[in-house]
Amino acid sequence: MPADGPTILATSGGLRRADRIDWRPAPLTHHAVELAGVTGRAPRVCLVPTAVGDDPRLVMTFYDNAWRLGWDASHVALLPMPNVDDLRAHLLAQDVVWVWGGSVAGLLALWRLHGLDTVLREAWEAGVVLTGVSAGSICWHTGGTTDSFGPTLQPVINGLGLLPYANGVHHDSEPERRPTLRRLVAEGILPTAHATDDGAGLLYRGTELAEVLTERDGARAYRVEADGDGGATETELPFRRLPDRS
Repeated sequence: MPADGPTILATSGGLRRADRIDWRPAPLTHHAVELAGVTGRAPRVCLVPTAVGDDPRLVMTFYDNAWRLGWDASHVALLPMPNVDDLRAHLLAQDVVWVWGGSVAGLLALWRLHGLDTVLREAWEAGVVLTGVSAGSICWHTGGTTDSFGPTLQPVINGLGLLPYANGVHHDSEPERRPTLRRLVAEGILPTAHATDDGAGLLYRGTELAEVLTERDGARAYRVEADGDGGATETELPFRRLPDRS
């Protein structure tokens, strides 16, 4: 069964380091799977690692984690060619689509080349839960700040636009993220934005922000909007701390 409406959990988290493998899912990702409301069978979770060039090591670790957690796992790779015959049918059959971080500019270009922008909108409207970290968070919004073009942050303004806001990620851990986002919003290059510290996520029901969720003490989320005087204001948003998962 799909979620009861269009659902996106956009995060600067959802994974953490592990002892025997590179990483394991953290509470934000577990919550995304729970949002799908699957009962009586394994949840179908599809990894989309486009932003890191479909890194095979990442894909292998994902399957390792999925086996441990009892997920029905798959992935969509686009390089050097799509790994499934029918991208639309495959993605619409999922409960959760999990988009990895990396180059959001590269991700958007490849998705549009292969028609995934249209497919993912259809999946979202059908109730497939969309989630992701960093580039996998910005992509659902109108745009945000990115290092896709080099170490100096630049605006990306051609996100999928499923959500009518800009998005800031790693708001507390990368020093230039906060001032760059505030400047771009103040200048009108980006619209009102929602930003997340590492370990925070934004749960959207339809196009409205329903809840801020955190998986780490001290993680917060913020609304950044133009103040009408050439600047921008930043307001901390109420949040709910998710329980830790073993």
